[in-house]
Amino acid sequence: MKIAIGCDHGGIILKQAVTEELKKRGIQVEDKGCFDTSSVDYPDYALAVAEDVSSGRCDKGILMCGTGIGISIAANKVKGIRCAVCHDVFTATMCSAHNNANILAMGGRVITPELAEKMVAAWLDTPFEGGRHTSRVNKITAIEEKYFK
Repeated sequence: MKIAIGCDHGGIILKQAVTEELKKRGIQVEDKGCFDTSSVDYPDYALAVAEDVSSGRCDKGILMCGTGIGISIAANKVKGIRCAVCHDVFTATMCSAHNNANILAMGGRVITPELAEKMVAAWLDTPFEGGRHTSRVNKITAIEEKYFK
């Protein structure tokens, strides 16, 4: 598995912890930046990760900013992306099980690195349930087809 990862300055500490956890799992990490605490614009990193996921260059993506909100909004502007901002293990589990989220977003000013590692594990280890959730995800795709021209 290959995961694209990116953050702005507000998510750098989480990115470092999550990257180490992914490598311990034997997952290949495509690090799209940023690499220090200098102020940067989160849409740049959201786009880089989202493009890698939507194109198939990476299987999934993980994004982090101060809250996870801005970076998730930006990532969701890319066709085929279902980026969920999560703040606990339950929401990370459910975004995988019910929404088939292909990008997980988290906030470096909201959660700890230890919690981020647990959330990533839950998101990766939880399969999409399919069933009634498939038709709902398909409706999301239909909205994209209508508006993303």
